Amino acid sequence: MNNYKVMEIQEGSLFSAPLYLDEQFILATPDMQFSKELAAALSEWDFKEVYSDGEPRIEVVVISDKDKLKQAVEFYEAFQKYVNTLFTSGVIKEELTFTAIGEKIQEACAIIQLDYRTFFRVPLAYKSEVELNYQVSHTITSTIIALSIGVSLKLPDDQLIELGVAALLHEIGMTKLPSKVNIYKRDLNAEDRKAILSQPILSYNLLTALDFPPKVCVAVLQHHERENGSGYPQKLKGDQISLYAKIIGVSCSYEAITTNRPHKKAKDTHSGLLHFLKNEEKQYDETITRALVNVLSLYPIGLYVLLANGKKGQVVDVNPANPRFPIVQLTGIPRMGKAYIQTSQEQGLAIVRPLTKEEFENNTW
Repeated sequence: MNNYKVMEIQEGSLFSAPLYLDEQFILATPDMQFSKELAAALSEWDFKEVYSDGEPRIEVVVISDKDKLKQAVEFYEAFQKYVNTLFTSGVIKEELTFTAIGEKIQEACAIIQLDYRTFFRVPLAYKSEVELNYQVSHTITSTIIALSIGVSLKLPDDQLIELGVAALLHEIGMTKLPSKVNIYKRDLNAEDRKAILSQPILSYNLLTALDFPPKVCVAVLQHHERENGSGYPQKLKGDQISLYAKIIGVSCSYEAITTNRPHKKAKDTHSGLLHFLKNEEKQYDETITRALVNVLSLYPIGLYVLLANGKKGQVVDVNPANPRFPIVQLTGIPRMGKAYIQTSQEQGLAIVRPLTKEEFENNTW
């Protein structure tokens, strides 16, 4: 029998043969996953090793839980409407309260803690009927990424709620600027850029006046600060910047880099992640950037890709066991409908490179 150290067995593993505590006591059959509860119980009783004639594997399922996806879609739809209202009538009437927004963030946390990957599958399964301006769309995506990073870093629930509220309101000061500046439908001139640089202070002043917790207000004020001191408005460095601000800074920067704007073309999500991994100017906290990659994977959900066998596809689920080989939905396979494959290094199924939407749709590469 092979022996396996309990601390090294990945949560969710399935063994190809029964898993034993000793020569007689069976812990799990081949159809039972190795759960974190089982690992905790073994550790509590000081069992450091278990035994099996089989080997552990992670079973990857494309969209394994339709109920989780349905729940995420329903929440996403309601969340869009909520944030859209928050950025209009809520600001005008100054009806923003930490308690009310915190309750909405708590709902998001419940889904993200269950499986944050589910949230990133939502855009593939749901077409919004709500027309959102850039600011609202940016806020929603940034908040979901920030909360996912917080979950990845194992922040406690109270801190996740503070982080989520700060992320949701990190650019609320933009609503106090002229509409020509904050709708982002044209190139910005020098005066516009100067106004935008003031928004962290406007956001901070607004939330302070409404008695939001100091940690939330500080995170909103500092989310444009950078590790190397190149940020604004205070040119802070390293440990001078709050953890929440660092997480929000990475989240909203990633969203901005991977979204088309009038003055720049978006990077694909894979290239956006590489930008943070390289971190050439040391702008971002390395722990946070690693958490971002852990959350989104090297080939994020929704990315168009070209495979080594010449086929095109779109990433529909990540592979936690090996981020280089996600699940891809192929196109151009006659009579097969939606064909899903597990990418791998063998048989021409490795990803060669990402594709732009135009390349994906027009067969030009």
